[in-house]
Amino acid sequence: MVIKRNKYLNDLIIRMNNGLVKVITGIRRCGKSYLMNNIFYDYLLGQGIDRSHIIKFAFDSADDLELIGEDFIELEKNGQKVDPGKFMAYIRSRITDPGKYYLLLDEIQNLGSFESVLNGYLRKDGLDLYVTGSNSKFLSSDILTEFEGRGDEIHVLPLSFSEFYAAFGGTREEAYEEYSVFGGLPLLLSMKTDEQKSKHLISQAEKVYIRDVIKRNGLRDTSDIRELLDVLASGIASFTNPTKLEATFKSVKRSNISRATIEKYIDCFIDAFLVSKAKKYDVRGRRYIQTPFKLYFEDIGIRNARLGFRQVEPTHIMDNIVYNELRYRGYEVDVGIVESRERENGKDVKKFYEIDFIATLGSKKYYIQSAYDIPTEEKRKQETRSFDRTDDSFGKILVVRDPVVPRYDDKGYLMIGLLDFLANDKSTVL
Repeated sequence: MVIKRNKYLNDLIIRMNNGLVKVITGIRRCGKSYLMNNIFYDYLLGQGIDRSHIIKFAFDSADDLELIGEDFIELEKNGQKVDPGKFMAYIRSRITDPGKYYLLLDEIQNLGSFESVLNGYLRKDGLDLYVTGSNSKFLSSDILTEFEGRGDEIHVLPLSFSEFYAAFGGTREEAYEEYSVFGGLPLLLSMKTDEQKSKHLISQAEKVYIRDVIKRNGLRDTSDIRELLDVLASGIASFTNPTKLEATFKSVKRSNISRATIEKYIDCFIDAFLVSKAKKYDVRGRRYIQTPFKLYFEDIGIRNARLGFRQVEPTHIMDNIVYNELRYRGYEVDVGIVESRERENGKDVKKFYEIDFIATLGSKKYYIQSAYDIPTEEKRKQETRSFDRTDDSFGKILVVRDPVVPRYDDKGYLMIGLLDFLANDKSTVL
């Protein structure tokens, strides 16, 4: 099954030959390698670039490692990195003329001294570099610092709803019901039964994602790591902070896990792209509030799997999907709070109104409310009260689960159905 990922392909195309190393990051199994080694590779061939000038190398491939005299099994057994000297000698042997060469390097963190190797390649004319990795600690953070502005990150999410629907084969409503339960990892589209998908996601969450977090961060394998991830999964779309989570573990889990350890584990989950943090922003005060914050899962299927598919709450899942859609479109996403002083029962009172999402991209900004159900006009007014108090002219959008004809009210607020919003029709919204 061919899944088009035109958004990310375009992200790569517009960065071609820009003198930077293109760093493709994302959660494991989200399609990074396929994007680079198949979709982008085919694009290069379609542009008339000779195959010999496109050098692909995967540092987790036994066959590729054999080309440079490395043994994949031995490296794994001994916890060793690939010898950079052997790899660089291989690249020299492949570059036979002064023309432009494209290096597509997969799982680069398995190469010893990879920062220095890539830095050296950046200084050579005629090389255009593309690399993938699964962990931001070893890639997007360190590599961008190491390159002093010469690294360019493309973060790949699991399939957006529009990408999923294009490959799904059913109605849009059927696609959403499937997507909201099993998420957007590309491999699931080839599985036929719910049992297959459920077992695969449960296994991946435990045997790939959690183990990867433990291994990469040198953590002790304890039940607290798993239980914390489950607590976060249960509380998506809700404000939280390490102090609150510490109290939960003490009172409910009978665990003495400390606030500092909870903070560390959350950072590890974020670093592995399991979850993403949405910070709290004071709209009228124009400042960030460090705590509390909200955490959302990069893939809703992994979230549901951690809870054994027992807490598939449509409202919170809808929030998570809208959040990921905004990030897919390139927006920085915060959660907003609007302070308002109002007269109530003859007294001045301070009130706070929440905005589900503040989406910012350059000079563009939108305030977005995600509402599962708007049965009455009173409910609509309630959902948009925070919009009324922002005192600015940025776009304001109310996304509702039920299908509605997209329309603007007399205040300029757009109400649009969830599936229309997720269709990514930029002529309609965002």
